[in-house]
Amino acid sequence: MASNDPLLQPFRLKHLSLRNRIMSTSHEPAYSEDGLPKARYRLYHEEKAKGGIGLTMIGGSSIVSPDSPPAFGNLHLWDDAVVPWLKELAEGVHRHGAAVMCQITHLGRRTSWNTGDWLPVVAPSPLREPAHRALPKEMEEHDIRRIVADYAAAARRCIDGGLDGIELESYGHLMDAFWSPATNRRDDAYGGSLDNRLRFSLEVLEAIRAEIGAEPVLGIRMVFDEAMEGGLGRDEGLRIAEKLVATGTLDFLNVIQGHIDTDEGLSHVIPGMGTPAAPYLGLCGEVKRAFGLPVLHAARITDVASARHAVAEGLLDIVGMTRAHLAAP
Repeated sequence: MASNDPLLQPFRLKHLSLRNRIMSTSHEPAYSEDGLPKARYRLYHEEKAKGGIGLTMIGGSSIVSPDSPPAFGNLHLWDDAVVPWLKELAEGVHRHGAAVMCQITHLGRRTSWNTGDWLPVVAPSPLREPAHRALPKEMEEHDIRRIVADYAAAARRCIDGGLDGIELESYGHLMDAFWSPATNRRDDAYGGSLDNRLRFSLEVLEAIRAEIGAEPVLGIRMVFDEAMEGGLGRDEGLRIAEKLVATGTLDFLNVIQGHIDTDEGLSHVIPGMGTPAAPYLGLCGEVKRAFGLPVLHAARITDVASARHAVAEGLLDIVGMTRAHLAAP
Protein backbone atom coordinates (compact mmCIF):
# COMPACT_ATOMS: atom_id res chain seq x y z
CA MET A 1 0.00 0.00 0.00
CA ALA A 2 1.34 3.46 -0.90
CA SER A 3 2.46 5.58 2.03
CA ASN A 4 1.06 9.05 2.72
CA ASP A 5 4.22 10.06 4.57
CA PRO A 6 5.71 13.12 2.80
CA LEU A 7 9.22 11.75 3.42
CA LEU A 8 8.44 8.53 1.57
CA GLN A 9 7.10 10.13 -1.61
CA PRO A 10 9.25 9.63 -4.70
CA PHE A 11 10.93 12.66 -6.23
CA ARG A 12 12.18 13.37 -9.73
CA LEU A 13 15.46 15.29 -9.80
CA LYS A 14 15.89 16.11 -13.48
CA HIS A 15 15.89 12.63 -15.09
CA LEU A 16 16.76 10.92 -11.82
CA SER A 17 13.99 9.08 -9.94
CA LEU A 18 14.57 9.06 -6.17
CA ARG A 19 12.52 6.60 -4.14
CA ASN A 20 12.02 9.04 -1.26
CA ARG A 21 12.95 12.50 0.03
CA ILE A 22 15.72 11.40 2.41
CA MET A 23 19.41 11.89 1.72
CA SER A 24 22.77 11.64 3.40
CA THR A 25 24.69 14.81 2.64
CA SER A 26 28.29 14.76 1.55
CA HIS A 27 30.74 14.29 4.40
CA GLU A 28 34.12 12.65 4.73
CA PRO A 29 34.39 9.57 6.97
CA ALA A 30 38.15 9.37 6.20
CA TYR A 31 37.64 5.84 4.87
CA SER A 32 39.61 6.54 1.69
CA GLU A 33 42.87 4.76 0.94
CA ASP A 34 45.48 6.77 -0.97
CA GLY A 35 42.71 9.22 -1.84
CA LEU A 36 40.59 6.47 -3.43
CA PRO A 37 37.14 5.14 -2.39
CA LYS A 38 38.10 1.50 -1.98
CA ALA A 39 36.17 -1.33 -0.27
CA ARG A 40 35.55 0.25 3.15
CA TYR A 41 34.34 3.48 1.55
CA ARG A 42 32.04 1.58 -0.81
CA LEU A 43 30.58 -0.62 1.92
CA TYR A 44 29.84 2.41 4.09
CA HIS A 45 27.63 3.92 1.37
CA GLU A 46 26.14 0.55 0.43
CA GLU A 47 24.85 0.29 4.01
CA LYS A 48 23.06 3.61 3.60
CA ALA A 49 21.47 2.32 0.39
CA LYS A 50 20.45 -0.94 2.08
CA GLY A 51 18.81 1.12 4.81
CA GLY A 52 16.43 2.60 2.26
CA ILE A 53 17.80 6.09 1.70
CA GLY A 54 16.91 7.84 -1.55
CA LEU A 55 20.23 9.57 -2.23
CA THR A 56 23.68 9.36 -0.71
CA MET A 57 26.37 11.96 -1.42
CA ILE A 58 29.93 10.66 -1.31
CA GLY A 59 33.21 12.48 -1.19
CA GLY A 60 32.90 15.29 1.31
CA SER A 61 35.16 17.95 -0.20
CA SER A 62 36.62 15.71 -2.91
CA ILE A 63 39.53 17.63 -4.35
CA VAL A 64 39.89 18.57 -8.02
CA SER A 65 43.56 19.68 -8.06
CA PRO A 66 46.87 18.49 -6.63
CA ASP A 67 47.43 21.99 -5.20
CA SER A 68 44.36 21.47 -3.00
CA PRO A 69 46.10 19.27 -0.42
CA PRO A 70 43.82 16.82 1.44
CA ALA A 71 42.79 17.93 4.91
CA PHE A 72 40.96 14.84 6.20
CA GLY A 73 41.07 11.88 3.84
CA ASN A 74 39.54 13.72 0.87
CA LEU A 75 39.08 11.78 -2.36
CA HIS A 76 41.57 12.65 -5.12
CA LEU A 77 39.37 13.46 -8.11
CA TRP A 78 42.38 14.80 -9.98
CA ASP A 79 43.64 11.22 -10.35
CA ASP A 80 42.33 8.97 -13.17
CA ALA A 81 42.84 6.02 -10.81
CA VAL A 82 39.65 7.09 -8.99
CA VAL A 83 37.34 6.12 -11.88
CA PRO A 84 37.23 2.30 -11.48
CA TRP A 85 36.69 2.67 -7.73
CA LEU A 86 33.83 5.10 -8.34
CA LYS A 87 32.31 2.60 -10.77
CA GLU A 88 32.42 -0.16 -8.18
CA LEU A 89 30.88 2.11 -5.53
CA ALA A 90 28.14 3.35 -7.87
CA GLU A 91 27.22 -0.19 -8.85
CA GLY A 92 27.04 -1.21 -5.20
CA VAL A 93 24.77 1.68 -4.20
CA HIS A 94 22.55 1.30 -7.28
CA ARG A 95 22.15 -2.40 -6.59
CA HIS A 96 20.30 -1.47 -3.39
CA GLY A 97 18.04 1.12 -5.04
CA ALA A 98 19.63 4.43 -4.05
CA ALA A 99 21.15 7.19 -6.15
CA VAL A 100 24.69 8.42 -5.52
CA MET A 101 26.45 11.71 -6.25
CA CYS A 102 29.84 13.18 -5.38
CA GLN A 103 30.75 16.58 -3.99
CA ILE A 104 33.70 18.25 -5.71
CA THR A 105 35.76 21.23 -4.62
CA HIS A 106 39.06 23.01 -4.45
CA LEU A 107 39.79 23.66 -0.78
CA GLY A 108 41.53 26.94 -1.55
CA ARG A 109 43.14 28.21 1.65
CA ARG A 110 41.21 25.84 3.95
CA THR A 111 43.97 23.27 4.26
CA SER A 112 47.62 22.95 5.26
CA TRP A 113 50.54 23.54 2.93
CA ASN A 114 52.62 20.67 4.38
CA THR A 115 50.39 17.81 3.26
CA GLY A 116 49.98 16.12 -0.10
CA ASP A 117 52.67 17.30 -2.52
CA TRP A 118 53.62 20.36 -0.42
CA LEU A 119 52.46 22.70 -3.17
CA PRO A 120 51.62 26.32 -2.37
CA VAL A 121 48.07 26.82 -1.12
CA VAL A 122 46.16 29.21 -3.39
CA ALA A 123 43.24 31.59 -2.80
CA PRO A 124 41.75 34.74 -4.36
CA SER A 125 43.77 36.92 -1.95
CA PRO A 126 46.77 36.22 0.32
CA LEU A 127 44.84 36.17 3.62
CA ARG A 128 45.75 33.63 6.28
CA GLU A 129 43.09 31.00 6.98
CA PRO A 130 42.29 30.93 10.71
CA ALA A 131 41.65 27.21 11.19
CA HIS A 132 44.61 25.61 9.38
CA ARG A 133 46.85 28.71 9.45
CA ALA A 134 47.79 28.44 5.77
CA LEU A 135 48.97 31.70 4.19
CA PRO A 136 47.89 31.30 0.55
CA LYS A 137 49.43 32.58 -2.62
CA GLU A 138 47.17 34.98 -4.53
CA MET A 139 45.91 33.12 -7.59
CA GLU A 140 47.39 34.30 -10.85
CA GLU A 141 45.67 34.09 -14.23
CA HIS A 142 47.37 30.79 -15.06
CA ASP A 143 46.24 29.34 -11.70
CA ILE A 144 42.64 30.30 -12.48
CA ARG A 145 42.76 28.76 -15.97
CA ARG A 146 44.32 25.54 -14.65
CA ILE A 147 41.86 25.10 -11.77
CA VAL A 148 38.81 25.80 -13.95
CA ALA A 149 40.03 22.98 -16.22
CA ASP A 150 40.63 20.77 -13.17
CA TYR A 151 37.01 21.20 -12.07
CA ALA A 152 35.80 20.07 -15.49
CA ALA A 153 38.14 17.07 -15.56
CA ALA A 154 37.08 16.01 -12.06
CA ALA A 155 33.41 16.24 -13.04
CA ARG A 156 34.13 14.04 -16.06
CA ARG A 157 35.75 11.41 -13.82
CA CYS A 158 32.62 11.35 -11.64
CA ILE A 159 30.38 10.77 -14.63
CA ASP A 160 32.76 8.21 -16.14
CA GLY A 161 32.59 6.49 -12.74
CA GLY A 162 28.85 5.95 -13.12
CA LEU A 163 27.69 8.47 -10.54
CA ASP A 164 24.27 10.07 -10.89
CA GLY A 165 25.44 13.63 -10.44
CA ILE A 166 27.82 16.17 -8.99
CA GLU A 167 27.57 18.76 -6.25
CA LEU A 168 29.89 21.77 -6.13
CA GLU A 169 30.97 22.74 -2.60
CA SER A 170 30.85 26.49 -2.07
CA TYR A 171 31.13 27.38 1.59
CA GLY A 172 34.51 28.04 3.16
CA HIS A 173 36.39 26.83 0.07
CA LEU A 174 37.73 28.35 -3.14
CA MET A 175 34.60 29.18 -5.13
CA ASP A 176 32.88 31.18 -2.41
CA ALA A 177 36.18 32.74 -1.32
CA PHE A 178 35.88 34.69 -4.58
CA TRP A 179 32.31 35.71 -3.63
CA SER A 180 32.94 37.01 -0.12
CA PRO A 181 34.23 40.54 0.56
CA ALA A 182 35.98 39.04 3.60
CA THR A 183 38.28 36.88 1.45
CA ASN A 184 38.43 38.60 -1.94
CA ARG A 185 40.49 41.80 -1.99
CA ARG A 186 41.39 41.64 -5.68
CA ASP A 187 41.30 44.68 -7.95
CA ASP A 188 41.32 42.81 -11.28
CA ALA A 189 38.53 41.14 -13.26
CA TYR A 190 37.93 38.68 -10.39
CA GLY A 191 37.43 41.22 -7.60
CA GLY A 192 35.40 44.25 -6.66
CA SER A 193 31.91 44.13 -8.18
CA LEU A 194 29.62 41.16 -7.61
CA ASP A 195 29.86 40.18 -11.28
CA ASN A 196 33.65 40.15 -11.01
CA ARG A 197 33.58 38.09 -7.82
CA LEU A 198 31.30 35.59 -9.57
CA ARG A 199 33.45 35.31 -12.68
CA PHE A 200 35.48 32.31 -11.50
CA SER A 201 32.36 30.34 -10.52
CA LEU A 202 30.63 31.07 -13.82
CA GLU A 203 33.73 29.90 -15.68
CA VAL A 204 33.74 26.69 -13.63
CA LEU A 205 30.06 26.01 -14.37
CA GLU A 206 30.56 26.67 -18.09
CA ALA A 207 33.62 24.40 -18.22
CA ILE A 208 31.88 21.56 -16.39
CA ARG A 209 28.83 21.64 -18.64
CA ALA A 210 31.06 21.79 -21.74
CA GLU A 211 32.85 18.69 -20.46
CA ILE A 212 29.95 16.52 -19.21
CA GLY A 213 27.08 17.79 -21.36
CA ALA A 214 23.58 18.88 -20.38
CA GLU A 215 22.23 15.58 -19.06
CA PRO A 216 24.09 14.78 -15.80
CA VAL A 217 22.68 16.28 -12.61
CA LEU A 218 24.75 19.25 -11.38
CA GLY A 219 24.00 21.25 -8.25
CA ILE A 220 25.71 23.44 -5.70
CA ARG A 221 25.91 23.39 -1.92
CA MET A 222 26.36 27.08 -1.27
CA VAL A 223 26.41 29.64 1.49
CA PHE A 224 23.63 32.22 1.27
CA ASP A 225 24.67 34.19 4.36
CA GLU A 226 28.07 33.96 6.05
CA ALA A 227 26.64 35.54 9.21
CA MET A 228 29.88 37.34 10.04
CA GLU A 229 31.07 40.91 10.01
CA GLY A 230 32.49 41.89 6.64
CA GLY A 231 31.31 38.68 5.03
CA LEU A 232 28.63 37.74 2.55
CA GLY A 233 25.12 38.81 3.62
CA ARG A 234 21.78 37.20 2.78
CA ASP A 235 20.73 39.75 0.15
CA GLU A 236 23.98 39.36 -1.75
CA GLY A 237 23.84 35.58 -1.32
CA LEU A 238 20.41 35.49 -2.93
CA ARG A 239 21.69 37.66 -5.79
CA ILE A 240 24.58 35.25 -6.31
CA ALA A 241 22.16 32.33 -6.48
CA GLU A 242 20.02 34.27 -8.94
CA LYS A 243 22.99 34.79 -11.25
CA LEU A 244 24.14 31.17 -10.96
CA VAL A 245 20.65 29.81 -11.62
CA ALA A 246 20.25 32.15 -14.61
CA THR A 247 23.08 30.28 -16.40
CA GLY A 248 20.79 27.26 -16.76
CA THR A 249 23.62 24.95 -15.69
CA LEU A 250 22.28 24.02 -12.22
CA ASP A 251 19.69 21.41 -11.31
CA PHE A 252 19.48 21.91 -7.54
CA LEU A 253 20.52 24.19 -4.68
CA ASN A 254 21.75 22.86 -1.32
CA VAL A 255 21.35 25.60 1.29
CA ILE A 256 24.02 26.59 3.84
CA GLN A 257 24.08 29.48 6.31
CA GLY A 258 27.14 30.59 8.28
CA HIS A 259 30.91 30.49 7.97
CA ILE A 260 33.60 27.95 8.90
CA ASP A 261 36.54 30.29 9.51
CA THR A 262 36.47 29.44 13.22
CA ASP A 263 35.38 26.49 15.35
CA GLU A 264 32.64 28.69 16.80
CA GLY A 265 31.44 29.50 13.29
CA LEU A 266 31.57 25.84 12.27
CA SER A 267 29.39 24.99 15.26
CA HIS A 268 26.55 26.96 13.64
CA VAL A 269 26.97 25.54 10.14
CA ILE A 270 26.97 22.01 11.57
CA PRO A 271 24.94 22.68 14.73
CA GLY A 272 25.53 20.65 17.88
CA MET A 273 23.07 19.06 20.27
CA GLY A 274 22.39 22.32 22.11
CA THR A 275 21.01 24.02 19.00
CA PRO A 276 17.23 24.13 18.43
CA ALA A 277 16.06 21.78 15.68
CA ALA A 278 16.22 22.81 12.03
CA PRO A 279 17.41 26.43 12.52
CA TYR A 280 17.64 27.34 8.82
CA LEU A 281 14.34 26.10 7.39
CA GLY A 282 13.14 29.69 6.97
CA LEU A 283 16.05 30.44 4.64
CA CYS A 284 15.41 27.19 2.75
CA GLY A 285 11.80 28.21 2.17
CA GLU A 286 12.92 31.60 0.90
CA VAL A 287 15.32 29.97 -1.56
CA LYS A 288 12.66 27.49 -2.66
CA ARG A 289 10.17 30.26 -3.38
CA ALA A 290 12.71 32.47 -5.12
CA PHE A 291 14.23 30.07 -7.64
CA GLY A 292 11.92 27.15 -8.33
CA LEU A 293 14.81 24.67 -8.39
CA PRO A 294 14.81 21.61 -6.15
CA VAL A 295 16.20 22.53 -2.72
CA LEU A 296 18.30 20.21 -0.56
CA HIS A 297 19.28 20.96 3.02
CA ALA A 298 20.70 19.45 6.18
CA ALA A 299 21.42 21.19 9.48
CA ARG A 300 20.30 19.77 12.82
CA ILE A 301 17.34 17.91 11.31
CA THR A 302 17.60 14.91 13.57
CA ASP A 303 14.02 13.72 14.01
CA VAL A 304 11.40 12.44 11.60
CA ALA A 305 8.82 15.05 12.65
CA SER A 306 11.07 17.99 11.70
CA ALA A 307 12.03 16.36 8.40
CA ARG A 308 8.42 15.55 7.59
CA HIS A 309 7.37 19.14 8.38
CA ALA A 310 10.11 20.58 6.11
CA VAL A 311 8.95 18.52 3.13
CA ALA A 312 5.20 18.80 3.79
CA GLU A 313 5.36 22.60 4.06
CA GLY A 314 7.33 22.93 0.82
CA LEU A 315 10.39 24.41 2.52
CA LEU A 316 12.67 21.94 0.77
CA ASP A 317 12.46 18.91 -1.50
CA ILE A 318 15.11 16.52 -0.16
CA VAL A 319 16.07 16.50 3.50
CA GLY A 320 19.47 15.51 4.81
CA MET A 321 19.57 13.57 8.08
CA THR A 322 23.24 12.71 7.87
CA ARG A 323 24.23 12.16 11.49
CA ALA A 324 21.03 10.19 12.07
CA HIS A 325 22.17 7.80 9.34
CA LEU A 326 25.60 7.46 10.90
CA ALA A 327 23.86 5.97 13.93
CA ALA A 328 21.31 3.80 12.14
CA PRO A 329 21.57 3.44 8.36
